[in-house]
Amino acid sequence: MNLSQLRSFIAVARHGGFTAAARALSLSQATVTSQVQALEREFGVELFHRRGHRIVVSSTGEALLPLARQIKALKTEAELLLQDNGALRSGALRVGAVGPFHVTEMVAAYNKAFPGITILLTVGNSETVLKSLGDYQCDVGILASFTEDERYASLPFKEHPVILFVSADHPFADRAEVDLSELNGRPLIMREAGSTTRKALETAIAAANIRPRIVMEIGSREAIREVVGHGLGIGAVSEAEFVPGPNLRPIRIKGDPVMTSTHLYWLKEREESRLVQSFLGVVGELSGKGALRR
Repeated sequence: MNLSQLRSFIAVARHGGFTAAARALSLSQATVTSQVQALEREFGVELFHRRGHRIVVSSTGEALLPLARQIKALKTEAELLLQDNGALRSGALRVGAVGPFHVTEMVAAYNKAFPGITILLTVGNSETVLKSLGDYQCDVGILASFTEDERYASLPFKEHPVILFVSADHPFADRAEVDLSELNGRPLIMREAGSTTRKALETAIAAANIRPRIVMEIGSREAIREVVGHGLGIGAVSEAEFVPGPNLRPIRIKGDPVMTSTHLYWLKEREESRLVQSFLGVVGELSGKGALRR
């Protein structure tokens, strides 16, 4: 078994086929196919099920995948340790985030500090980001809430108030702020169950014994903006995520009783990773806390 075989195996699993994997690796399809087949023959296993034109990762392949990614990540760390006299002048930093709004400031500052490092950004929900960290697909993760998990180290970065937004012809449209109690009986457009913003808002309104009417649940920020813009209800969003529009009016909740916060996550076992520490150092400067260390 060698690293080239593992790299081809990871690429096929990620891209769902040998042709797409070869294109991503800038190799011929024959080379990728032979590398994966050599790995299968060496150990007498089947890493993929070939079903016509479809490729499905086998149970053995699923078990191997996180280990292969870990080996690849360790190789990258070893290369970074040896090249450029440790100056981080090349390589790639893989960042997972729950949304572009939470991470843009960070990656912009990192790119300025380390212009030779390529930033590979993927966006998904909290569960996806944490799984990517655990599977060595990401180096750092940016979440909009705190999650307790012994595998990960985490630190808060910034807090963001949750605000409301309404259509331009809504009764609240000309107001700068409303009291949380004014949501009582009002139609709300809510994110899907499990949304950080929704959890924060539900906690606050339950504590205040307020009962709005949830008229719609939508799992897309863009779709919520459209529905609210058509006057079907009141939306709620982290201030950091609000995107202005001609039909939308943002409204502060008096006293900012609903808050979300941005947290950084990384694997504890990669605490001393030079890539991880370089990112924490940059973000620490942004937050005014110096290098962020647990």
